[in-house]
Amino acid sequence: MLLGVAGIIAAASSSCGTSASRTSSADNADTISSTRPSVSPLHVKGTALLDAEGDTVVLTGPSLGWHSNWGRFYNEGTVKALKEQWGANVTRAAIGAHASGDCVNSFEADSANAVNLAMKVIDAAIANDMYVICDWHSHNNTLDNAKKFFSVITEKYGDSPNILYEIWNEPLDIPWQEIKDYATELIPVIRANAPGAVVIVGTPKWDQDVDIAAASPLSEPNLLYSLHYYAGTHKDWNRAKADDAIAKGLPLIISECGSMDHTGDGPIDYESWQAWMDWADRNKVSVLMWDIADKDETCSMIMSTADSDGSKWTDSDIKEWGKLAKETTLRRNAK
Repeated sequence: MLLGVAGIIAAASSSCGTSASRTSSADNADTISSTRPSVSPLHVKGTALLDAEGDTVVLTGPSLGWHSNWGRFYNEGTVKALKEQWGANVTRAAIGAHASGDCVNSFEADSANAVNLAMKVIDAAIANDMYVICDWHSHNNTLDNAKKFFSVITEKYGDSPNILYEIWNEPLDIPWQEIKDYATELIPVIRANAPGAVVIVGTPKWDQDVDIAAASPLSEPNLLYSLHYYAGTHKDWNRAKADDAIAKGLPLIISECGSMDHTGDGPIDYESWQAWMDWADRNKVSVLMWDIADKDETCSMIMSTADSDGSKWTDSDIKEWGKLAKETTLRRNAK
């Protein structure tokens, strides 16, 4: 049953309060601050994501899977393990907006559960001094429910520097103008409580057509635009679109990606994966890898026999792709 905003707040379990804004000193303007010990408020300037000192921030970490099916991993132990063992400075709570395939227990079906799990991950990220993307994991235009969800989240966490708000995970084959209209209505809902927050805007065709977005971007400040890829399918042609977008001044974030085919299955394409990581490194683009889940597919990083608490995982609990994602996270965040 879908609850109203007040009902969602009442039904969601109580959780820790928001953290105060914290900044850290910079060594120089070229420093990548991904390894700093504290979270700093973020903003976007040109194509760069910057901290309060004006230094470039590159975020890298794994995304959690759909809350509706893999909510067992939405807990303090898993987020803490991603920070301390995987070296992540960010994670992503993928809050399923609607039923999709075998993901059925969505916000649409149980809004209180969705909000409760989002808050668990946000609280854990704040407690572990990490950034977190609060992701409205939708393929369709679900504006009314998105407004309800982000109203609740920003009312509680609007003063937290830890959160980036992803307002539409992967628009399908939807015109850019419709996505812009959606963003134009939803961004003020977020900014009413979180005026300085970085907002991530989806782009057409599963976040591939970033060049189309670059030709007519939104006018609001502090926006990133999402670029998604799966290395086995998306190769030079997709990077060419991204190069064109950056050349036109569009700030990008890879809020979801994988090393396999676009289906989430098939073999890992190590060569294509490395080409994408080289591109992301050159352009100082943040990367979230899909996903902390235990489905029987290549892109799910965790074995089904693994504990729900990531702090209890051993190497045998992590699949091949999970090990590559962990290695990638440690390497990028050690810079």
